[in-house]
Amino acid sequence: MLRVGVALGSGSARGWAHIGVLRELAAAGVQPAVICGSSIGALVGAAAAAGRLEPLAEWVSGLEWWDIVRYVVEPGSGGLVDGERVMRAYAERVGEVAIEALPVSFGAVATELASGRELWLREGPLLEAVRASMALPGLFAPVRRDGRWLVDGGLVNPVPVSLCRAMGADLVIAVNLNHQLATRHARSRRRQAVPAQTLSALGSRLQEALRGGAPALAAWLVGPPRQDAAPSIFDVLAGALNIMQDQITRSRMAGDPPDLVIAPRLDHLALLDFDRAEEAIVEGQAAVRRALPGLRDLYPGIAEVEPHDSSH
Repeated sequence: MLRVGVALGSGSARGWAHIGVLRELAAAGVQPAVICGSSIGALVGAAAAAGRLEPLAEWVSGLEWWDIVRYVVEPGSGGLVDGERVMRAYAERVGEVAIEALPVSFGAVATELASGRELWLREGPLLEAVRASMALPGLFAPVRRDGRWLVDGGLVNPVPVSLCRAMGADLVIAVNLNHQLATRHARSRRRQAVPAQTLSALGSRLQEALRGGAPALAAWLVGPPRQDAAPSIFDVLAGALNIMQDQITRSRMAGDPPDLVIAPRLDHLALLDFDRAEEAIVEGQAAVRRALPGLRDLYPGIAEVEPHDSSH
């Protein structure tokens, strides 16, 4: 029997598509022996390796915009968000366990801030590894581990095919969330104009928590797009991140190609669209169905999968 590995890529809010991918692979009879993840891929992959994918899916499918704001209102050293509030909510669904105790082999990728070196986290506290792998610079504060500051693994290895192979996978399925995003970002501004009363209420709540910095933050996060306006700071950062991760992914996968690439079509989702999980999950499932003919060539015995409701 082939030892299947799944490499779950980085991509911020688009990473909820990994839930749909893993669900659909399971429906087709593919049970990964190895799951590796980078950034949001580590967060979803860890839940799957712990057998807690559905509690995670239930949580994220219920997230609303105000919930995202509530997590953002937590300024931390080295980032807009400290991350503790997010990780507490995550821990309630996934639990606190050592990586080596998981029923499925798991590894996460992080980046050492001082050297830019890629680190593979394959033992120790699961939550700490996930938190380090998703510490996107400027958004989440870095994590201190073994005397080193660690940040987002997507900076060096957005789709960790190499880690899957190092952990003994015979067949590697890569899930690339950043395909073609670099050229489409300008069309993916997500929200229509926000009603004045909503923006005012948001500003008031954030202002109390951030001591005066909230109005600018609110406009930065949810301000209405203007066709004739220069890109905002957030647009520049998000666009630069898409370009960087797309280029790194192309380079890494050219040097160490997976056996199959699953590429959900997610250009309509923006960096912080964490409240649109259902859309991402459904597209993750659809991406697997599109890839099934190629997967059958590699992995005999794949079941026929009928379209079904993403909610469980």
